[in-house]
Amino acid sequence: MQEKEHYNDQVEGRNAVLELLESGKDINKIFISKGERHGSIFKIIAKAKENKVMIVEKEKKKMDEMAQNKNYQGVIAIVPPFEYCQIQDILQEAKKRQEEPFVLILDEIEDPHNLGSIIRTAETAGVHGIIIPKRRAVAVNSTVNKVSAGAVQHMKISRVNNLSEAIEQLKKEGLWIAGTDINAQEYYYEHDLTGPIGIVIGNEGKGIGTKIKNNCDFLLKIPMKGKVTSLNASVSTGIILYEVVKQKMK
Repeated sequence: MQEKEHYNDQVEGRNAVLELLESGKDINKIFISKGERHGSIFKIIAKAKENKVMIVEKEKKKMDEMAQNKNYQGVIAIVPPFEYCQIQDILQEAKKRQEEPFVLILDEIEDPHNLGSIIRTAETAGVHGIIIPKRRAVAVNSTVNKVSAGAVQHMKISRVNNLSEAIEQLKKEGLWIAGTDINAQEYYYEHDLTGPIGIVIGNEGKGIGTKIKNNCDFLLKIPMKGKVTSLNASVSTGIILYEVVKQKMK
């Protein structure tokens, strides 16, 4: 149990560890289950040697105790704590790509699987960075990393004390802030989402908080045709982000 507590900053699963190795980010060491010498493990070992990362073979029982996810696929990388960035770094990333800022703001997402899935979608949609609150929300952990399929390594994430202040900062930088709300007057595809934009996605159960909602420039909704009147947060994110992508491509 002590080992499990000690190694709390870890990346698990073959694809996630390989993505981490290819990103060139710091890795303290990689643990591999004894006897796991097949398939993509060879690629991980070769890349680790190339990057001069220490590899340690461990008994499967010890690895099972250490793993934070059941399906860790015989490989765990121990990493320094996730490096969050400043909001300014996200805006700088947009400048570097010579694009108008495209930012995702998450209001109290609590499920690490949702956060991982959202990060993966945001990365593929070309989002420059994600802003999350420090309180009442999940942080980037090994589950988030695994579910994101390594997208965490390529995404700038800022963790802030006050989400409202962060939104105000983005507004001062010229971004329009769009919130998602089931009671909005406008459908997401009816509004112009080109230009510098920040998209706010709310908590899985209660949606966007009232204060954050009031801070948005406009609110958008997704049509609901069935008996269930809400979508998973990561699905909602995908729908809205790709509407932005579609409009920007036009």
